[in-house]
Amino acid sequence: MTINNNHPITEELIASHGLKPDEYQRILDLIGREPSFTELGIFSAMWNEHCSYKSSKKWLKTLPTTGSRVIQGPGENAGVVDIDDGDCVVFKMESHNHPSFIEPYQGAATGVGGILRDVFTMGARPIAAMNALRFGDPDHPKTRHLVSGVVAGVGGYGNAFGVPTVGGEVNFHARYNGNILVNAFAAGIAKSDAIFLSEAKGVGLPVVYLGAKTGRDGVGGATMASAEFDDSIDEKRPTVQVGDPFTEKCLLEACLELMASGAVIAIQDMGAAGLTCSAVEMGAKGGLGVELNLDLVPCREERMTAYEMMLSESQERMLMVLRPEQEDEAKAIFVKWGLDFAIVGKTTDDLRFRVVHQGEEVANLPIKELGDEAPEYDRPWIEPGKHSPMGPDQFEAPNDYNVALLQMLGSPDLCSRRWVFEQYDTYIQGNSLQRPGGDAGVVRIEGTNKALAFTSDVTPRYCEADPQEGGRQAVAECYRNLTAVGAEPLASTDNLNFGNPEKPEIMGQMVFAIKGIGEACEALAMPIVSGNVSLYNETHGQAILPTPTIAAVGLIPDQTKTVTIGGANAGDTVFLIGTEAEHLGQSIYQRECLGREEGPPPPVDLQMEKARGDYVRAAIRSDYITACHDISDGGLAIALADMVIASNKGIDVQLNSAAPHAALFGEDQARYICTVSADNAGLFAANAEGAGISCFEIGSVSGEQLKIDDLVAISIEQLRKTHESWFPDYMNGTIAVASAAE
Repeated sequence: MTINNNHPITEELIASHGLKPDEYQRILDLIGREPSFTELGIFSAMWNEHCSYKSSKKWLKTLPTTGSRVIQGPGENAGVVDIDDGDCVVFKMESHNHPSFIEPYQGAATGVGGILRDVFTMGARPIAAMNALRFGDPDHPKTRHLVSGVVAGVGGYGNAFGVPTVGGEVNFHARYNGNILVNAFAAGIAKSDAIFLSEAKGVGLPVVYLGAKTGRDGVGGATMASAEFDDSIDEKRPTVQVGDPFTEKCLLEACLELMASGAVIAIQDMGAAGLTCSAVEMGAKGGLGVELNLDLVPCREERMTAYEMMLSESQERMLMVLRPEQEDEAKAIFVKWGLDFAIVGKTTDDLRFRVVHQGEEVANLPIKELGDEAPEYDRPWIEPGKHSPMGPDQFEAPNDYNVALLQMLGSPDLCSRRWVFEQYDTYIQGNSLQRPGGDAGVVRIEGTNKALAFTSDVTPRYCEADPQEGGRQAVAECYRNLTAVGAEPLASTDNLNFGNPEKPEIMGQMVFAIKGIGEACEALAMPIVSGNVSLYNETHGQAILPTPTIAAVGLIPDQTKTVTIGGANAGDTVFLIGTEAEHLGQSIYQRECLGREEGPPPPVDLQMEKARGDYVRAAIRSDYITACHDISDGGLAIALADMVIASNKGIDVQLNSAAPHAALFGEDQARYICTVSADNAGLFAANAEGAGISCFEIGSVSGEQLKIDDLVAISIEQLRKTHESWFPDYMNGTIAVASAAE
């Protein structure tokens, strides 16, 4: 439906734009009159949760964002971190949750496209992508369809664009039945002295539209992403963007070529809220006004209104402030790549945001107030309740440890993700050093001996039970994942996914998760340099599990000094870094084998994480360790099974524990399994003792089974078959799911 600019502003219209009465009054006070329909859309776009962070800004400011390696922290399209020799890594994680639930293929695909643009807008060539996916119960009638569409969308866009997907997560829980999560990560490499920012500079300079044409897809997308779902969800399908990875690849090459020419003063991706957000952010950051003439905007549909053009979230588009003397050179580059290049406005000195359409001024607003005066709430919150401690004796041991281990290993959350990652091109660009399935993706940096490691993690059931401990654990898990491949953790990006922040209990989850994240980032020297907040992930009042996803980047100075989970050799000694597990609260064992989700999560000792991580990393770089795996979901037994499957070699372990079910399946933190050649085993243990690190020899690499005391004896073949069968069986329908009627 086409709506003209004279559309009457009613209470219903204001509410449909996600603006509350007091927020609308704030608009009236700011501009001294009733806004036009287009202006109402602009305010809605700029003041929604997705763009303004109005519920989270107060708490995000408490996170550590600086460090010796941080070149650019939060506030730009992506964070930038120094990796020595004049190189830097540019990275960010962002959500596309609501669109992916409505239209899984395009929602996920455009999520990948958007995060890639965030990276190359900064002047970096993308070298790696990851995704953290959370779906509902496998028995839910929509889950399989959503998994299929999202995985196809991630692979379809990333593969065609030409960036390797090197890692990620896939988890299932009934709390995501009505709101799946699709968190997309991308990283790129640039020169530290050639980073491009979005701050406009200079008066009277051309504002240039670049890339694909504007259509009606995605109109109102940012507002939709800031609202709960209800029975009208299918009506929101038009707010989902449509992606074209081939156009994006051309846009990447054209932008990098143009940047190299020196013509670019400022550049901004057109992401959420499209032309509105990009123009306002560029002008406001530079202390300049912006004037746009929508008659000059390249459109692919006829009779588009000003409202539609300003709020369209059509993909593969950029906005740039250009050096006028290089206009012809810049245009020639974009014409060569088959892309639109149009001067659609200019910078001004009056701090106004003016929009003209068909000779009529449809918007004239104070540009800084559009962003700076967005509401910032200190919403009421309730401190989450704490669970009483639960000892191992409060959880029954399995009658058969073999059955329990196989049940866990073949469960939806612990089974192999091969079905997923084999749909992604992991080796495109030819720089991936490890395939997905290990602790972190590793990509070498062309022209150097360096490599970068990438990982993402969070354990939502921990965050539900204790958000602060869960926030700490998400960062600590990333720290261990990077350490386990020999990487020095550098910095993090976050994607904070929660329910409705207007509910004090949900707001409390976010407040305490951020506290935990901040504590861990500080202690482990992993500052947050970029990120995203996704709120209102609720349907019919049912919120998702609190899911503050963390992604992190680590540096491997010498790419030959890295290990995998599968590098063990026959005769190697197996060491446990850390102590015997005691904590079964919120464990996979408790959920899968006992049918319970109770108790506190395992506590995180950040100093212990740091000390043990430093020791493991040093041992990897000294060539002592042949294989390494951190211990997390499922505990020691699952970590050992992972290593047996990956190396195709048996492991024989002797624990002699008084509480073997806790020792095998407890999820105590700050622990690793390391295999060390027999020749180096004595020195490895002595070095650990000298460093004050808990280190125990627990067995050896031998045989063709995983053997643990007299409790577990399972062949490699059986472990592999169990681990790899669930996903393909589920996706091809061999595993039945509930009918829609149920």
